[in-house]
Amino acid sequence: MERRVVKTGIEVLLGERPSRLRGERIALIANPASVDSRLRHSVDLLYARKDLQLAVILGPEHGTRGEAQDQVEMGHSTDEATGLPVYSLYGESLIPTPEMIRAVDTLVFDLQDIGSRYYTYIYTMAYAMQAAARDGKRMVVLDRPNPISGVAVQGNVLDRRYSSFVGLYPLAVRHGMTPGELALLMN
Repeated sequence: MERRVVKTGIEVLLGERPSRLRGERIALIANPASVDSRLRHSVDLLYARKDLQLAVILGPEHGTRGEAQDQVEMGHSTDEATGLPVYSLYGESLIPTPEMIRAVDTLVFDLQDIGSRYYTYIYTMAYAMQAAARDGKRMVVLDRPNPISGVAVQGNVLDRRYSSFVGLYPLAVRHGMTPGELALLMN
């Protein structure tokens, strides 16, 4: 029997489609789970590529490398491994500001979702998509599998009157989609 391995979006991008980002200045939205199948962080993988230009890192809740506790706002910083600016998307602003992404052409989203409506990362993606549209930037979503599968959709659907950063769209509690599928729905 042939063994099949699911590739993450970062592996597909760098292994099969790096030309999609050549010549682009990149802002990467990443967290500690933004790794390939060998547990190498997406920031490090993109930064190491001489044919790609990672220019800015955008950190969601918990930060890019896991430096913040749950629900603790973060300030902007510098990534120790690369020296690149890290702009927090879980502090003063949840939405990338024009200043944060002025020096980039493309926003790349590489966050693992858990398959639940009230996980902040899918809304970080939605806000990044809005910012990319606002500022004429390209947005690339590196997909990852839904860890609780896409087979079942369960729970109530959000009433828009109760929208917040842990529920912006009328999704079921267990939405059954990957980040890429959610991006298509939100677009």
